[in-house]
Amino acid sequence: MRLVLSYLVVILVFISCETKQTVLTEKVVKIEKESVGIVLDSWHKDAAEANFDPYFNAMTDNSIFIGTDASENWNKTNFKNFSKPFFDKGQAWSFIAIERNIYVYNDGKMAWFDELLDTWMGVCRGSGVLVKEENTWKIEHYVLSLTIPNENIQDVKKVNKAKDSLFLIRLGK
Repeated sequence: MRLVLSYLVVILVFISCETKQTVLTEKVVKIEKESVGIVLDSWHKDAAEANFDPYFNAMTDNSIFIGTDASENWNKTNFKNFSKPFFDKGQAWSFIAIERNIYVYNDGKMAWFDELLDTWMGVCRGSGVLVKEENTWKIEHYVLSLTIPNENIQDVKKVNKAKDSLFLIRLGK
């Protein structure tokens, strides 16, 4: 009985050690946030300068990009195929962050953000998730959204009504 109890205690000690969660110091969180900001700024700059490979190398292999159109929900391969003609012309798109909030998960391996962007479409919002792969932050998920003043939502709904109906029919809804 003592032997069984001893094994049980040892197993419980190992389990408690395995589930101990890392908590980052404020200094490390600040450094990680700065690193994420640099990745995002470089990513936007690479699009503006049509640097195709660096732009897509900043994304994970299974990343998702969601654009402003309801049909734009791309995996990395599809997003590359869509984007290639824009990059080949010498400038894809120019997004400049004018405000950004970055949050780092307490294990330091995942971060998420939201940002306001100055774009050719006007002010847009970007948001997403980054993961750390071999000490490098990579974009796992990105969502680009148009901002619409609340007082203009009825006008936007009217503009979208016909296209939304066609999109829903195509989806079988």
